Amino acid sequence: MTIQEEVNRRKTFAIISHPDAGKTTLTETLLLFGNLIREAGTVKGKKTGKFATSDWMEIEKQRGISVTSSVMNFPYDDFQVNILDTPGHEDFSEDTYRTLTAVDSVVMVIDATKGIEAQTKKLFKVCRMRGIPIFTFMNKMDREGREPLELMEEIEEVLDIETYPMNYPAGMGKRFLGTFDRQNNQFVRFTHEGAETAIPYDDLSNPEYEDLVIHEEFKVAQDEVALLDEAGEEFSLDKVLAGKQTPVYFGSALAPFGVETFFDSFINMAPTPAPRKSTEGVVQPDNPDFSGFIFKIQANMNPQHRDRIAFVRVCSGKFERDMSVNLARTGKKINLAQSQQFVASQRGTIEEAYAGDIIGIYDPNVYHIGDTITESRELFEYDELPQFPPEQYKAVTAKNVMKSKQFKKGIEQLVQEGAIQLFKKFHTESYIIGAVGELQFEVFQYRMKNEYNSEVVFEDIGERIPRWLTMEKVDENLFDSRSTLVRDREGNPVVLFKNEFSLNLFKDRHPEVELIDLYEVNQYDQV
Repeated sequence: MTIQEEVNRRKTFAIISHPDAGKTTLTETLLLFGNLIREAGTVKGKKTGKFATSDWMEIEKQRGISVTSSVMNFPYDDFQVNILDTPGHEDFSEDTYRTLTAVDSVVMVIDATKGIEAQTKKLFKVCRMRGIPIFTFMNKMDREGREPLELMEEIEEVLDIETYPMNYPAGMGKRFLGTFDRQNNQFVRFTHEGAETAIPYDDLSNPEYEDLVIHEEFKVAQDEVALLDEAGEEFSLDKVLAGKQTPVYFGSALAPFGVETFFDSFINMAPTPAPRKSTEGVVQPDNPDFSGFIFKIQANMNPQHRDRIAFVRVCSGKFERDMSVNLARTGKKINLAQSQQFVASQRGTIEEAYAGDIIGIYDPNVYHIGDTITESRELFEYDELPQFPPEQYKAVTAKNVMKSKQFKKGIEQLVQEGAIQLFKKFHTESYIIGAVGELQFEVFQYRMKNEYNSEVVFEDIGERIPRWLTMEKVDENLFDSRSTLVRDREGNPVVLFKNEFSLNLFKDRHPEVELIDLYEVNQYDQV
């Protein structure tokens, strides 16, 4: 096959949702269809003894949540699929934001019993900023939930995007009969054993289906589908690919019902890898020179080997094991001997990859998140990945000073993963770590103890408002107890203001000092 033909086979997408909407369960079901697992695990694995394949970290199994983005590669029909399962918990939004830079489309999972929740709004906003096509899976139709028209109206109003129901449910919960498949002009019947039977619309008048069509739920749904056909939005693939219309699929990931129909439809509509912006202009995916960027670094995926894996989104050309590439940031040549593909923590050696693929490469502690690697002699860098300011801060020290070596190594490696941010006091080695939410501190503490044998002690300094400084020489006399002066891991000066009042007071007193808000910079860059 040519490089272009290989690129056309790639479908790379993220699954996003609010916690407990069923995102990881949907991922497991897709792996089942990809013949990668025999039985779908659930994230509530403590009771069943089964754990979700995409939840590989020990703390994920204990807490029943996803706390790190995981990657799964598998063939499906004629396609090569790359799924990135992201943490739904809002405390891990920064990891999710970066993951969204590595995908070509997104599947948004919504709990039909709850509708749109806060984290869904946040993630959706980032997708809209980046113009990523969004496909919606309305989950848990086998439970009592909200009316389908009401759910779609909420999507349109809250997320400001057109909806087009690809199928439409008849009933819900114990009264759930199945869905009208508008794409294929058939009714897909549901049984509570999870079986599906497709009945062409023309056959519904046959006597054998009389027990189905007499149900009130069937009649109401049939009328609503007729209304949608008459007065609803028209389906437009162009709008979908532009991120202006979202196809909506109703089903149940756990049953599973409607998942295979959804996936077959999605895989044929989802975009293939697109050109990417770089410092040297737009790079086409079929450019013969291999290139890619690192969007995630994960330490200790195999605790026995204390390894570090850098996750690379391939953007152009053909990757081959043992090839040599240039690290654009330093200009150094690196051999990519140890390369892997994933199903969460299960890994296998990968011999070749193309634009759209996500591969793992061994990191001998040289890569940074956002790094570009390329075999091209003319070095270039892909657009910078967004960095978001932390919201909560804690001073951190080693419980046992005799373990300061493990403490420093653990902090250095976990900070490089990007889940937490590290700051140092201006004239001391005192560490302050910042995170989006409390759960990140818990995971940091857990991993420091279990992966680096270093227990840590936190001193809570609460929420702070960070502002980066552009001054070459910092006048320390400008700052007091309400504005702590620190340096980030790159050595840049940062002020941690105690609250909005102290920030505004400082602005009034020192209008000559430029304060940079990273969140505003990211929004400006991506809109």
